[in-house]
This record gives sequence, structure tokens and C-alpha cells, in this order.
Amino acid sequence: MFTSLFATEVQAVLDNAVSTAGQASGPFPSPADWRDQVIYFLMVDRFNNPAALPVHQPYDDPGYAQYQGGKFSGVQQQLAYIKSLGAGAIWLSPVLKNLLWDPGSYHGYGIHDFLRAEPLFATNPANADDELRALVDAAHQAGLYVIFDIVLNHVGDVFAYNGQSTAPFSSVPMPIQWRDASGTAQAQWSDVAAIQNPPIDGVVWPSELQQNQYFRRQGTPDPNGADTVGDFDSLKQMMTADPDLQGFLIRAYQYVIARYDIDGFRIDTLRYLQGNLPQLFGNSVREFALSIGKKNFFTFGEVLDGNEEADIARFIGRNTTTGDDADSLVGVDAALDYPLFNVLTPTVKAFSAPTAVVAMYNLRKQVEQYILSSHGDASRFFVTFLDNHDMKARIRYEQPGNVDEFDDQVTMGVACLYSLPGVPCLYYGTEQGLHGSGTDPAVREALWGISPTFPQNNSFYPQIQAVVAVRNIQPALRYGRFYFRPISGDSVNFGISPYPGGVLAWSRILNDQEVVIVANTNTTLSQSVDVILEITLSAPGDTLRVLYSNKSAPTAPAPVTTLNQVTVAEVDGTTGTGPVNTVRVTLQPMEAQILRI
Repeated sequence: MFTSLFATEVQAVLDNAVSTAGQASGPFPSPADWRDQVIYFLMVDRFNNPAALPVHQPYDDPGYAQYQGGKFSGVQQQLAYIKSLGAGAIWLSPVLKNLLWDPGSYHGYGIHDFLRAEPLFATNPANADDELRALVDAAHQAGLYVIFDIVLNHVGDVFAYNGQSTAPFSSVPMPIQWRDASGTAQAQWSDVAAIQNPPIDGVVWPSELQQNQYFRRQGTPDPNGADTVGDFDSLKQMMTADPDLQGFLIRAYQYVIARYDIDGFRIDTLRYLQGNLPQLFGNSVREFALSIGKKNFFTFGEVLDGNEEADIARFIGRNTTTGDDADSLVGVDAALDYPLFNVLTPTVKAFSAPTAVVAMYNLRKQVEQYILSSHGDASRFFVTFLDNHDMKARIRYEQPGNVDEFDDQVTMGVACLYSLPGVPCLYYGTEQGLHGSGTDPAVREALWGISPTFPQNNSFYPQIQAVVAVRNIQPALRYGRFYFRPISGDSVNFGISPYPGGVLAWSRILNDQEVVIVANTNTTLSQSVDVILEITLSAPGDTLRVLYSNKSAPTAPAPVTTLNQVTVAEVDGTTGTGPVNTVRVTLQPMEAQILRI
């Protein structure tokens, strides 16, 4: 398939990975279950450089959108810090080569060479591939799996429209000029296949991709048409329905797996991919990974469009919900849980009522009724988060005049996130109290710019460690079935709180284990509520232990009580009556407790 100068190397790496599968020197094996891992997502350019301070000060300037100088070696230096936080895997922002002349590519999503590591992230740019592999090997040695963020939909700003990076949408492909190594659009380079000796730091690589027909060339999306058809601003969209292009991309990323020995892919802009590429790519990657001994290579995608719940159902699990193709095998394992983010973060911050979270999960059950086989099933299909590099505000907010006033919202949010279904993902800097908002650069701060650098004794780091420790020893929090619990203030009328600042409660049940999570999202008031328990797993007089609280002096729950004369507004809209077993829980403002008998 590959005929370029890279072909021999690509095939040799792939063959070696297959031949050494299962050997001590062979590819690193997959985790048995990704639900056992907490993912730590970091942006390589913004995480750490052991040899230099961030290029630009202040480190959190919301208007600075260029390289800060983070390195692979900087991530490697702090692997113990990440592991000690409780992470089991690191998700790296894109690490493949971007256009060297483009300072706005610090984020890595403008790939122009799908086989080479980013030299700007290397201490020795000529040795970037080996430095990246050294980072992955060191992560494995430290007990961390590694996920690469990858792009299939688009490439960097590799060509221009009449000298410009962007152009309005055209119904037909437009004339283009490919750029040289300095970023200059060359008028005579209208056809990339005809360029003699194309520059290694320009156009697009490997050479198999050097065909104009592989690129849409129609400018940015039509404002009256599909937003998935067209360039991503200056990033040029590929024609991902083309079978030949699909084959080259699949082969390139199989090479990436073998060359760098990674354990998973996060797929950028998954819903933009055309044709059957999501299915074909996922299955091809999975089967290649199986062939080299990685039996649980993880793929999860970004589905972000305002109708995420229905769109996610097209991709997750092993069955789609797309028309007559409802039984076809889908290759992508999971999706980033934007529907949960859209309701959990505002609920934790007391902007929304707990009913919003419950409604989201009720909708999920309906949309995915033919995908999910049990309440516990969904925990395999979602990567959950409180914030990330694409959202315009971090979870932490600093109140002017009292910067720590709402800090407990962060630790309460993490306790909720790590106790809900899914594979939880923590965005770098949350553990250090970063609080940027307003722009992309504002939430992509240079973490090593703060002082002291990488402390482990602040307000957040130990709390996150403690939550992970509870998650690790309570299997129900990783695999358990999932039930929201109606609450009551008067011990008679039970329901889900309909008011911002209410109490949110749920149980995770695995076999005979019930773990109860209760969170008071009110920012000023303590609240005491009765929480319903599974009646077959509790008895009057039982006491629940506080496995975790984000407060230093939590109030222990009262003994379990049976209530007979009650009215319960169930989460599905029906009404029930007693008897019910309940526990009285008293929570301080912004307190979360994780409880178990």
C-alpha cells in the first residue's frame, strides 16, 4: 500500500510488532478493563519543560495562542506526579508533526506528517521520534497507559486559496496553492502530485497523501449547509469517504501504534468523518492491535454538536442506531461524554438543578435502549469530564475578593465524576487550581509557569488522590449498576431536587455492594436529607461509613431507618409508596460524601 521512501520502515515496524507480540520485548499489553483507569489529559506544549520557563509570561495569558515550549521530556519528568495523583493513563494532545512555520499549531491539531513526531516538542528536534517513544516506554514503566489524540478529518494549513488561509464555502473545489517549508503559498504548486522534490517541512506527508483529490478544497462550511463539510477554519478538510485515503490513514495510524507502542486513540472531530470511516478505522485499529497482543486497545471519539446524545448513539458500543444498518459492527469503543458535561458541571456549580442530570440519563436510556444491556453497561462507553481544552472555562472559579470561596465545587465535582458511570478524565491543572476562562488559550495555561511547580500538598491534589483511592477499592464505583435516589427533607415526600443548589444522590450497586454518593450543591446552606437505599441490601440500624468527604469534618450519617408512610416521585415519572429504607445524611455547603454500609 505504501510506495514512498517511508514504506520500508513502516512495514518493518509493523512486522516487528506482530513478530514480538507476547514476548517480554514486544508491545505493551492492554489493561483488562479501562474502567479501572482514570485518564489524565494534558496538552504537551502547555504541561512542562524541565530546561526553561514558558516562552511567554504571564503563563496564563488568555490572549496568547502560540507555543509555550512544553516538551516530551517535560511530561516524562512528571510521570510520578501524574501517577501519584491516581491516574492510570495519560492522554496526550496530538504529538505528530505540525507545520513548523505555524505558531498557532501549538495545540497539535494541524498535522501535516502522519508518520513523524512533532520536533518542536523534542529536546533534540532531529530525535523527536525516539524521544516520543522514550516517553511512552517510561510511562509504561511507571504504570501508566498512553493515549494519543489523533486527527482524521483534516490537516494543517498546507495550502492556500488565492494566497489566503481561509475562503468562503464553494459548491465545487477551488484552485489552490500548496505551501512550501516557510509557509509561503507557491502559485505554481496547484497540484501537489506534480511538485518536484516537495519539502519535507511543507505540503503533506507521507507522499501517498499527496493527491489533490484527497482534499475537499471548498473553503469553510456553508453557513446554510452541513457544518461537517468544509475546512476547520485554516485546517484543511480531507475527503475521508475516499477508500484509498481511508486505507492510507488506517495504515499510518497502525504504524503509529507499533512505532510508539501506545494503548489508545482519542479521535478528534469524530462526527465529521465521512462514509464508513468511523467504523472501518475503529475495527481496523482494533484488529491490528489484537494481532500484536494489545487485546483492549481503546478508541474514543469527540462528538460535539448540540445534539450529542443522539449522535453518540451512532458510534458507541457494538451496534449502531442508524436506520437499516442497526446491527452493523462499529469500531469506536466510546465517546467523550459531552451530554454529562453539559449538565453535571452547571449542577455542581449550583446553576442547574439535580433534575437536569437525572433527565439527561433518562434520555440516554431511551436513545440507547438497543445498545445498552444494563445500567452498568454504559460505564464502558463514555469518557467523562468536568472541563477540557475545547471548553471556554475551567471547573474552578475564583471569586474576586475571596478566591477560594468556591474551591469545594472542584473537589465535589471530582467526587461526582469519579463515582458516576464512565471512564473519568481529569484535565491537567485541575489538581493545581487553574481557573482560566473566556478563550481557548485561557484554559490551556502553561502548568509549569505557576510557583511552586507541581506541588502535591495544595487544596486539590490530596483530595483527588483520596477520591481515586476510594474508587480503586470499591468495584461498584467502576462497574456497578446505577440508580438515582429520590431524597426527602421531611421524611415523607421524596423526589429529585428541582432547584439549583439542591442535593443530588445516587447509588452504584454491584452484586451485594451498594455505594451511595450524595452531593450538596448549595454554596451557602447545609442540608439534611433522607436518601433511599436498596431495601434488600440494608436493614434498620445499619450504619454507613463515610468513605470520602471533601470536607475536613464530615457529619456521619444516622443509622438506617425504615419509613412506611411515604410518597416517592420516582425518576421515571411514576409514584411509589413505602416501605423504604433510608439514611439521613447531613452535608455542609458544597460537600460530597461517598458512603457504604
